[in-house]
Amino acid sequence: MMRELLSRRFKPGTAPDDYPDLIIVDGGIGQLNVLTHVLGDLQIADVEAAGLAKSRVDREMDAAEISRSDERVFLPNRKNPVVLRQNSAPLLLLARIRDEAHRFAVTYHKKLRGNKLLASQLEAIPGIGIKRRKELLRHFGSLKKISEATLEELRQVQGISATVAESLWKHLHENGKGDTNASPFVNFE
Repeated sequence: MMRELLSRRFKPGTAPDDYPDLIIVDGGIGQLNVLTHVLGDLQIADVEAAGLAKSRVDREMDAAEISRSDERVFLPNRKNPVVLRQNSAPLLLLARIRDEAHRFAVTYHKKLRGNKLLASQLEAIPGIGIKRRKELLRHFGSLKKISEATLEELRQVQGISATVAESLWKHLHENGKGDTNASPFVNFE
């Protein structure tokens, strides 16, 4: 995946002025090796690279205390990592960069999963397309509230005709097997 991502970023035809000065990868020496191979394959020599590896828990089975190794910075063509002083400004900066990358990735993947689950559940309802799904969610705010809405409340949504509202309401309540309090949706709140 790293190779694919880097190959897209540095696709042929990208102007050298568009290259970053430094690329920091999370994951240590393994990820750094992938980065340096891609840069070498693409004959890009002006980009500096580093790999940041988190500290590891070092615990002996019979030890009473848990100890951690230092965070390590791996550099190309260097066997041993650079170990920065604990709580030093460079280490804190690198750690914040790594943590922000993690936060961004986790948020992005949660959004993708949420949209996929949301879209797939509403897509199963006849007459509900993209625009109507968005309007229903904008109007009610959640899947749970859509499933709890009365027929009259569904009719009040912009872009939802009386026929579509009735179809939607029937779908919601028939999937609940007659229980008007049951929802075919998972509660994401």
